[in-house]
Amino acid sequence: MNKQFSEELFLTNKTGSMLYHKYAESMPIIDYHCHLQPQEMYENKEFEDLGEMWLRGDHYKWRAMRTFGIDEKYITGDASYYEKYMAFAKILPYLIGNPIYIWCALELKRYFGIDEPVSEDNAQEIYDKTKAMIQEKHMTRRWCMEASNVKLVSTTEDPTDTLEYHLAMAKDPSMKVKVVSAFRPDLAMFLEEDGFQAYMEKLGTSAGKTVTSFSTMLDALEERLKFFRSIGTTVSDDGIPYFKWEDYTREEIDVIWEKACKNKSITEKEADQYRSAFLFEMGRMYNRNGFVMQLHIGTYLNANTTKVAAVGKSTGFDCADDRSSVMSVGLLLDKLTTIGEMPKVILYPLDGTKIENWAILAAGFCDNGTKAKAQLGAPWWFCDQAYGIKRQFEACANLYPISLSVGMLTDSRSFISYPRHELYRRVLCDYFGALVERGEYFGSEETLKKIIEDVCYNNVKEFFGFKL
Repeated sequence: MNKQFSEELFLTNKTGSMLYHKYAESMPIIDYHCHLQPQEMYENKEFEDLGEMWLRGDHYKWRAMRTFGIDEKYITGDASYYEKYMAFAKILPYLIGNPIYIWCALELKRYFGIDEPVSEDNAQEIYDKTKAMIQEKHMTRRWCMEASNVKLVSTTEDPTDTLEYHLAMAKDPSMKVKVVSAFRPDLAMFLEEDGFQAYMEKLGTSAGKTVTSFSTMLDALEERLKFFRSIGTTVSDDGIPYFKWEDYTREEIDVIWEKACKNKSITEKEADQYRSAFLFEMGRMYNRNGFVMQLHIGTYLNANTTKVAAVGKSTGFDCADDRSSVMSVGLLLDKLTTIGEMPKVILYPLDGTKIENWAILAAGFCDNGTKAKAQLGAPWWFCDQAYGIKRQFEACANLYPISLSVGMLTDSRSFISYPRHELYRRVLCDYFGALVERGEYFGSEETLKKIIEDVCYNNVKEFFGFKL
């Protein structure tokens, strides 16, 4: 029984192994969607220990720890990172088949050169060894990105954010990784949430405009979008946990917006009308300002309300849902196409069981000389493991060319999550290798080289227009 990490992980055929090690392995990384904190990158502090590197902000691991009944004190509570690490180490051997097990193995190997798996028996030894290496190599936030050959990361900020740390890093000659930000206007879209009026005031202040209507709100958002553009970003991000297209008139939207600002009750239909109008206008705005519109579809947020109230949002209590229909998103894209103002679009459906339908939809909105104008995004969140990645390849290659994909992202709050790109590349090359060895692909090695390098790096750089 193999008790060490294998460099042939997920590489089940000779051709796939050759393709990975010869072409994909050394490709640089553009992580175009993550939730890292810019302040941490700027301050660039050295990590305390492996406990901090693994467990600070990682809701994937938190969720797994809760399934084993571990007390919240050792998850998001006030226990030390050492104590949290020791609690996590006890359960790690039992995460067989879970991507966390593989992610942790990759992280130990890539950042510390450790081949053996962590268990309760060797947890202290590995803790001591990694802590010494952190201090010896001065493993800071930037060190992790540089060691992973990362060229660019895109964090995610609200339109009112000052981007002060992005601006500071852009002027810092010691900063080797380009950092941009995705423009995420969710708080302006969810008008049913408490504090909508207060947010309108904040938005107006940040844009230097008085927000008194739906139209002036859009003006303020565009002012902020242009500010984001000034730091070199072309990335937007709209989270639509639930979206149903509902026809509207501009007069109706004005009334709905005013009702929300006065904290009056909003009906379900009115909320659907507002979101339809909002996403339509944002699509137009992204198009005229050269932004890519990313739609993250189908999250079921804050499912366990009791725990969310106690621990907070984005701590491992979000789920997947299938209420958002392909047709509703299709109607949005069709309305934008009809007036000739559809931007580049990436669709990220969280419900992997219907992935083919979304691939077909994306292919239906590609035209006008723009390569992959609308495309299916990488498997994300609950789908970003070997099974979900391979499922998407096998289900969608016949519906949307894999060769046009902008590749993998981390969607992570961890500075050592970049081996997720490696996992994706291994599965990609193994998939291609299997096709070759079955005789289903008999193109040249040079063509396969180009496809792999494009999916790993070139496509995303071209699609977003990143200047590196």
